[in-house]
Amino acid sequence: MISSLRIRLMLAATVLAVLFMLALLPAMQGAFSLALQDAIEQRLASDVTTLISAARVENNRLQMPAQLPDERFNLADGRLLGYIYNREGRLVWRSKDTLEENINYTPRYDGHGNEFARIREANGKEFFVYDVEVKLLGGKSAAFSFVALQPLRDYETTLEGLRENLYLGFGAALLVLLALLWIGLTWGLQALRRLSQELDEIESGARDSLSEQHPSELLRLTGSLNRLLHGEREQRSRYRDSLDDLAHSLKTPLTVLQGVSEDMALRPADRDQAWVLQSQIERMSQQIGYQLQRASLRKSGLVRHQVRLRPVLQSLCDTLDKVYRDKQVRVNLDLPEPCYVPIEQGALLEMLGNLLENAYRLCLGEVRVSVRQTLGGIELCVEDDGPGVPPDQRARILQRGERLDRQHPGQGIGLAVVKDIIESYSAKLTLDDSPLGGAAFRIQIPVV
Repeated sequence: MISSLRIRLMLAATVLAVLFMLALLPAMQGAFSLALQDAIEQRLASDVTTLISAARVENNRLQMPAQLPDERFNLADGRLLGYIYNREGRLVWRSKDTLEENINYTPRYDGHGNEFARIREANGKEFFVYDVEVKLLGGKSAAFSFVALQPLRDYETTLEGLRENLYLGFGAALLVLLALLWIGLTWGLQALRRLSQELDEIESGARDSLSEQHPSELLRLTGSLNRLLHGEREQRSRYRDSLDDLAHSLKTPLTVLQGVSEDMALRPADRDQAWVLQSQIERMSQQIGYQLQRASLRKSGLVRHQVRLRPVLQSLCDTLDKVYRDKQVRVNLDLPEPCYVPIEQGALLEMLGNLLENAYRLCLGEVRVSVRQTLGGIELCVEDDGPGVPPDQRARILQRGERLDRQHPGQGIGLAVVKDIIESYSAKLTLDDSPLGGAAFRIQIPVV
């Protein structure tokens, strides 16, 4: 499938131009052939006129001068074939050049005066013939047929030359036409190229909407895209406002319930119920946070993000170093420079924060983050030297609420959040063994 619109149009124009020229060639060749035959007829008629003007009849006998007015009739290689026949069809005179030709031609006396025809001899040679019936001095017994001939090979040679020139001319015209078409299409498609550039600027965040400096045929499209962009921004704004309102409205009831559970925990008889209440409050808080994150970290449909990875990783590692300062974790960042990731910054922080927090929590003392280029994009890998994940448990821990580590608090939603973010960007998450000895979370991010 050809993806370029300009190449498609060029191919279509080329096919149409070639078909048109192939259809035009026979017509032009036919016109050239008719024009050439007319020229041959006029030339033969002129030769016959020369013979008639030189002919004399004395005592009903044809008399021709030794030297004709046209010198070509007087030369053996003059290529002028002239014959004169009497009324009975007997040859009475022939030009010198006919001595080498054995032509069996019989004139017709049908009263039409002249005839232009094409004859074929027994030996395969073909000739154009111009035959004029003349009655000299008005006597019936002095009627003669003046004949001029031209070999068909001369006509065919001339026509072949014209045909070759026609092919060369049409080929050159086709090349010039295609060059002009390419220039015209390049100029005509500049509007689409400018529209594509503006869309790239919107995806990169350099502009908010498409301009109105486009051809009238594209204004409806650009207007629809601008309305779509405006509607998306308003929807995302309403999303954020609604999420903020929801978080604020749930914060107060949860705080009240947390206070009640703390009061209950002070009474020994209610300590078990307080522990159950506190665990459920914690579960509700984490589930609410998880759902808010899922809703707020969705990929935009039209905006393409490019976030530099190293500052984000350094900021997260600085924070986690303080949280896990007793472990003295060594972090190795194996990143090319510059290294950009096509994910919105908030989503990138949430995703890497969960992966690095798991790596810090489970590692023995070393964590490695690496990025490498792949055929379809980039691969981001977070590894640790911890206990790793058994192969039969890898699919389960990516599900919401599933955890292998039961020694630390939490509801097992961190990796589920990571998976949701990755899927929203059409990326892929795989879990393997790391050369460090622990788990390796590999994220395949396509680059469009």
